[in-house]
Amino acid sequence: MRWLLGAIFLLVIGIVFQLGLLVYSMYALLGVILLSRWLARHWIENVSARRESNRHTVEIGDRVAVIVDLNNSSGIPIPWLLVEDSLPRDALSCKPPKLKVDGRRVALIQLGPNGKKSIRYQLTFATRGYYQLGPLMLESGDLFGLHRRYKVVTEPHFVMVYPKVIPLSGYDLSSRRPIGEIRMAHRLFEDPTRLAGVREYQRGDSFNRIHWKATASTGKLHSRIYDPSTVAGATIILDFHKDMYPAQGEPHRSELAITTAASLANAMCQMGQQIGLVTNGRDAADRIREEGWKREFRTRSDAKQNVGMSASSSRLRPVIVETQRGFEQFQRIRESLARLELTDGLSFSELLMEATSRLPRDATVVAILGDVTTETAIALGNMRRSGFAVYAIVVLQGGETSLGSADGTRFMDSDGMVDKIGRLIAEGINVRHIDNEAAISDLCSEQLIR
Repeated sequence: MRWLLGAIFLLVIGIVFQLGLLVYSMYALLGVILLSRWLARHWIENVSARRESNRHTVEIGDRVAVIVDLNNSSGIPIPWLLVEDSLPRDALSCKPPKLKVDGRRVALIQLGPNGKKSIRYQLTFATRGYYQLGPLMLESGDLFGLHRRYKVVTEPHFVMVYPKVIPLSGYDLSSRRPIGEIRMAHRLFEDPTRLAGVREYQRGDSFNRIHWKATASTGKLHSRIYDPSTVAGATIILDFHKDMYPAQGEPHRSELAITTAASLANAMCQMGQQIGLVTNGRDAADRIREEGWKREFRTRSDAKQNVGMSASSSRLRPVIVETQRGFEQFQRIRESLARLELTDGLSFSELLMEATSRLPRDATVVAILGDVTTETAIALGNMRRSGFAVYAIVVLQGGETSLGSADGTRFMDSDGMVDKIGRLIAEGINVRHIDNEAAISDLCSEQLIR
């Protein structure tokens, strides 16, 4: 715009003072400016793109191939086009990076009349999460550098990286009460209002168990099967408030908490137990932009600021996966854990106030904590006194301490965690701790802290 105004000003001066050479030069300059402006807009408007990704759900360490196809629908060649397929900046800049890129996601290319080109690269995911691939940013302009055009094309793709699942060597969290149900040889306690199925009559079955409709249709005696009314399964309550995970221990502690929750949920589902999840963390899917992908911008910085996911979310509701049985239940929990992010929303005590009314009393409550405050200990103690079976798993910073180990060893307690765990014990809560992934496999078989 400044070049255009300057040329018009000089043209007026040349006409007023009858400077023929200046007038001729300004006419030529104005022609070049207008032609360059038109070409820059024409080039950027006639470029279309399409992204293909071979996978949308992966495990940690897997690779994903991405192909971006570019097409010039105009009959005029494009001398230069800067192409950048955007990726999450925090995932690339952190140390170690969460994403490893092999290949070119940024390229300077030329497109002939009705020409086509492709850029290819591969991504390796080092940590679980919900990653946005794209949209594609385009930059072009005239050959003199007078005009630049920026455009965002293609909607983004999202890749979900599942958290790691570690097999557990045992399942009992207590000698008196298991984390959920155990397989019983005799069904001593059954709920006659919860029909589980029908089987053939066995000697000793009472007449009130006989299913007469099934007996009439098959010609053989059949008996009803009822669900046991004992404590069954678990509800995992994960504290994912960012204040509970100090920066010096990140991302080790928060990722260890996620791995612990996923491993417990997997063990429950394998045993046929009901399992659920309640957390105050933020679902990354809440930050997805739903529009604004295909727009033009005046500067490259404006384009970059508008292509990523929103930086914050106003959601204060907890993330809840209702406590149920089934393999699909574990998949739902795993997907929720994959998308979970630290938040500054509900505190743990506020989370319990919000969700306690939705927790089944026939399932053990397993609280996974990054830190233990007085309010947290009191809230869990109140749940225990109200009739819930409550256990706590405290995630420690790696190498921080080994509290009450089976071999009696003790290490430095850098942040007073012994006293903090003591608050839970004072409330009658059975406590376990972990500080690395190896400890997760023995989580359900080691001695409880008393």
